[in-house]
Amino acid sequence: MRSRSGNASGLLPTPSFSPPAKLPNPETLPIVCCRRPVAGQGGGATTAFWIAILVGILVQGYKGFSVYFRTGRWNLRRFVETGGMPSSHAASVAALSTSVAIQEGVRTLLFGVTLYFSLVVMYDAAGLRRAAGRQAAILNRLIEEHFSHPEEGTQKLMELLGHTPLEVLVGALLGVASAILWYWMF
Repeated sequence: MRSRSGNASGLLPTPSFSPPAKLPNPETLPIVCCRRPVAGQGGGATTAFWIAILVGILVQGYKGFSVYFRTGRWNLRRFVETGGMPSSHAASVAALSTSVAIQEGVRTLLFGVTLYFSLVVMYDAAGLRRAAGRQAAILNRLIEEHFSHPEEGTQKLMELLGHTPLEVLVGALLGVASAILWYWMF
């Protein structure tokens, strides 16, 4: 015996087919993450990226030129080495987070992600990399003191890996100030 729903048991309803509803215009949807930017718009993400890159290059360049002005000799490695005052990593990520905060607001997911990323990078610079640099200095000193003829071809470990908390703080302040200055000027 069949029920009114069209199946023998009467438990499953008969599906009704109706024409599809009119789909909304994607440009009117409130969800911004799924829309593609129109030509001439959406350059904010790349602007924040380029500000962070520019700040990092300028801070690292400052460190390279400051060695030249102090010693009178070029040390091209200083342009790409880590460590020293101020932290170019902290400056870059702080500029990135500040740019996102200015463009998107501080109550957005994107700002939260960039802020978290920035804090991890700064913690790493002042904590883990600094500790690795201290260990490298101790190992280099042990090798010099206890081995009269260290093997040829062995290189000293790089000691200037991380930053002091002050170097990270100065780098972060430079990054924030640079991003604010950029958006104030342009």
